[in-house]
Amino acid sequence: MEAVEKIYGKGDNEVAALKRLSMSFETGTFTAVMGPSGSGKSTFLHCAAGLVQPTSGRVLIGDTNLADLDEVRLTKLRRDRIGFIFQSFNLLPALTVMQNIMLPLQLAGKRPNKNQILMVVNRVGLAERLNHLPGQLSGGQQQRVAIARALVTRPDVVFADEPTGALDTRTAAAVLGLLRESVTAGGQTLVMVTHDPVAASYADRVVFLADGRFVGELHQPTAEVVAARMTRLGAWDDESHESTSALAGGNR
Repeated sequence: MEAVEKIYGKGDNEVAALKRLSMSFETGTFTAVMGPSGSGKSTFLHCAAGLVQPTSGRVLIGDTNLADLDEVRLTKLRRDRIGFIFQSFNLLPALTVMQNIMLPLQLAGKRPNKNQILMVVNRVGLAERLNHLPGQLSGGQQQRVAIARALVTRPDVVFADEPTGALDTRTAAAVLGLLRESVTAGGQTLVMVTHDPVAASYADRVVFLADGRFVGELHQPTAEVVAARMTRLGAWDDESHESTSALAGGNR
């Protein structure tokens, strides 16, 4: 992302969700993105994944500038190279668990790898729910289907919006382990928005946003250090921009 801005509304109603945000993610790394409510995390994620067009700036996947693609080519790129784990699941209610998981492969015309599918299904704990419809599952189970669907095509990069938000502690740990493995063993790139310091501790790096800007990062994070940093960022609205800029400068 190069100097990305995203502005909603016009005139007196104009709101800048992202303010000249520049950020990069190396291939085969796991990055968590955190920040206070309203910091621009979701807008960042949707712009990075090509779901929302920025007002200005450039978004690149590898050497491909998303702004150079028409809607057909952008859709194909998202289908073939990007996985997205939606916070709201976005499952098709008339399809079974297995059909929802297999859908990206079918749309891409790819031959299913049975062993890969079974590995993903087992790791997210869905082996006994494959013939169920989404309406027959709990919220946590539906989230696991969404995660499996994003991973099964082995995309270049996976964007995850609060992927463990609806999960119990044990299932969340299993899912985070699977996401970590997709990076370590599969060479995928993972970018995850989360509010949970424990989830963030699975990442290689945590980047912090506030008021649509980059304000710092941590490498090889621990849950305790992440929680402490988030506590400091929680006072963003009460501090001057000068104080926050000093904080960001000290952590780059």
